[in-house]
Amino acid sequence: QLHRRGFRCLHGVDGSAGMLERARSTGLYRELRQCVLGREPLPAPAEHYDAVTVVGALGEGQVPSTVLPELLRVTKPGGFLCLTTRSNPSNLRYKGELEAALGQLEKSGAWQKLLAQEVEHWERATSEEESTQGTGYISGVVYLYQKCPVPPLED
Repeated sequence: QLHRRGFRCLHGVDGSAGMLERARSTGLYRELRQCVLGREPLPAPAEHYDAVTVVGALGEGQVPSTVLPELLRVTKPGGFLCLTTRSNPSNLRYKGELEAALGQLEKSGAWQKLLAQEVEHWERATSEEESTQGTGYISGVVYLYQKCPVPPLED
């Protein structure tokens, strides 16, 4: 979707060589690097990217919420960070940790929250226990932040 909307300079990272090969086969990425988020620094200089996205990786047993300062490090001032997590029962503890960390960075003035939107049918559930009200799907949240310094939004 990003490529179709004119974004052509896409870089990607993943901890799995197999997923990087799959991404490479799409022809959409200008650069792909192997990196385990939360365990090693991102392979990019400080304030390098206009926008950073993490989709499908912020969850229990995956990328720790302690990765947030590293994501901020590689984002230009005024740049955007789009993050997602699931709201299914097995991810609620992680989601609480993540939201506390997001809030702490906002309180410190590192970034400003632009959006936190719940998405009811985020992805298919793998079990009935994880399904949101028996729909066969789990819900998720999309968070959008802008790295400071930016003027605060007026009410």
